[in-house]
Amino acid sequence: MPPENDRETTHSLPGTMRAVEISEPGGPEVLTPVARPLPVPGDHDILIRVAHAGVNRPDALQRAGAYKAPPGASDLPGLEAAGTVVAVGRSVTRWSVGDRVCALLPGGGYAEYAATPADHALPVPDGLDLRAAACLPETCFTVWSNVVMRGGLRAGDRFLVHGGSSGIGTTAIQIAAALGADVFATAGTDAKCAACTRLGAHRAINYRSEDFVDILRAAGGADVILDMVGGSYIPRNLKALADDGRLVQIAFLESPKAELNFAQVMLRRLTITGSTLRPQSDAAKARIAAALEAEVWPMIAAGKLAPVIDSAFPLEQAAKAHALMESSRHIGKIVLDVAA
Repeated sequence: MPPENDRETTHSLPGTMRAVEISEPGGPEVLTPVARPLPVPGDHDILIRVAHAGVNRPDALQRAGAYKAPPGASDLPGLEAAGTVVAVGRSVTRWSVGDRVCALLPGGGYAEYAATPADHALPVPDGLDLRAAACLPETCFTVWSNVVMRGGLRAGDRFLVHGGSSGIGTTAIQIAAALGADVFATAGTDAKCAACTRLGAHRAINYRSEDFVDILRAAGGADVILDMVGGSYIPRNLKALADDGRLVQIAFLESPKAELNFAQVMLRRLTITGSTLRPQSDAAKARIAAALEAEVWPMIAAGKLAPVIDSAFPLEQAAKAHALMESSRHIGKIVLDVAA
C-alpha cells in the first residue's frame, strides 16, 4: 500500500521503469538494459524520479562480483543520483512530492526511479543543475567522512590525495583547499596534474616521473593522506607522513595487502584508518549528510566547490561509461543521463 500522504501521486506513476542490471559478474558488457518494477519506498524513504546518476568505482566492483549489495538494497548498480521526489514514506516530514534533491543511494541509481532513506537526501545546491548535483553525494560523503571526520584535516595541514584527477580526487582537492589546507595530489599525466593545480592543489605530482615520498618529506611530511591505491603505496604513504600524521584508506586499486614495519607507527605516532561508505548504518550516513549540508553546501554556494564532469552517457550506454572509467582516461566524474 502506498504511503497515505502520497496516495494522490502514486497512482500516476508507471508500473515499470527503464533500468540497467548486472546480468552476471564480468566486464562492462554485462550491464544490460531491462524493464523493472518501480521500487516501493519504506516509511522513512523517498522515491526519486532520477534525472541523472553518477558512475563510481564501487559500481564497477559490484559489476565484477567483488562488492555485493547490502541486505535489502537494490541489486541494480548506482550509489548516487539527482532528480525529483515523486513519493514519500509515512514518517517523512522534510521532503514533499516535487522537491528537487540529490541523494546517496543504497543501490539502484541506474534506473528511472530509485528509493533511498529520506535523511540521505540533500537539496540541490543553488546554481547547480541536476546533472552536476548527481555528482555530489558519493564523492562528498566519502571525502568529508574520511578526510575531515576520520582524518581530522584542518587549516594549515599538508594534505595529499592520490588519484587527484578522479571524482574523489577532484572533490578532495577542492574541499581541502576550501578548509585552508596545503594540498598535494598525484596523477598519471601532465594534463591531469594541470587539472589538479587548477582546482587548488599547491603541488601536483606526476607519479610516473616523480616520487611523492621525496616531495612530501621535503615539504615536511603530510598530515593527512587519502589513498585509494593500497598495495605498495601503503608503506610509501607511511614514509610520506609527518609525525602524528594520519593515513586514510578508502579503496585498493592495487592490493589490500602490504608488509609494514609498525615500529614507525609507534615511534612517529602515526594513525592508520579508513572506511567504506556503503556498509555503514543509515544513522551514520544521515550524520554525514547533516555535516555536508552544514559545512560543504556553503562551500558550493560560495563557489569554492563545483563538480568536475568529464562526460555523460545515456542510461542504456552504461557499459561505455564503465569502460571509460576503467580506462582512467577521464578527469572528474562520469554521469548517466537517465531522464528520457
